[in-house]
Formats: sequence, structure tokens, C-alpha cells
Amino acid sequence: MESNEISFETLPKAVAFLNDQIAELKALVENSRTSAKSSDKKIPIDLDAACQILGKAKPTIYTLVRTRKIPCYKNGKKLYFFEDELLEWIRNGKRKTLSEIDEDANRNYRKLPK
Repeated sequence: MESNEISFETLPKAVAFLNDQIAELKALVENSRTSAKSSDKKIPIDLDAACQILGKAKPTIYTLVRTRKIPCYKNGKKLYFFEDELLEWIRNGKRKTLSEIDEDANRNYRKLPK
């Protein structure tokens, strides 16, 4: 239905058309949600893939595993990792910028009793 067709007489038809369109959009959103839930399976990756994600050499990864600084799983003699856990580990290691440190200091200074 085109916008130039809408008049007082065709208003009920236009509202019905919009209602159908909203129902279709809701169905699409629901389908995308259910497909996203079914694809939430975590697939483990091996040491080589972890090296590529982190950009580190195998000996460095082994050291991080040995010192328990990196999230990993061991089954037998093989190490396994999950990509989302490695990316979260990288995010948690973020260093604050000078402006972030300054903002934190100002925020904490304002909280001090006077």
C-alpha cells in the first residue's frame, strides 16, 4: 500500500496493512532469537588457534597456562580454549588511559568527606 493511497475512507485498510507488517516483523525477530540461542554452543579451539587469536608463540601460551594466567581446559595431554574466553581475558587486561585515570581520581576525590 502506497502512502498516496491513504485517505479517511482507506484508513482501516491501511491500519490492517500495518498490523500485518508488524506481525511479520515480530515473527522475523522471534526466528532470529531462536536461531541465535541454538548457535550459542561453544566450540573449543586448539593451541594453534589460540596462538593466532592472541598473537603469541606456543611457549608463551604454555607459560601463561602453567602460571594459570589464561583460561584453558585440559583433557588428557591436550589443551583446549574457548575463543570468547580468550577475548574476554584480553579485554580484562586493558590498561586505563591517562584521561580514564584522571576521571577516576576526580570521581574518588569528590567522594571524600570534607
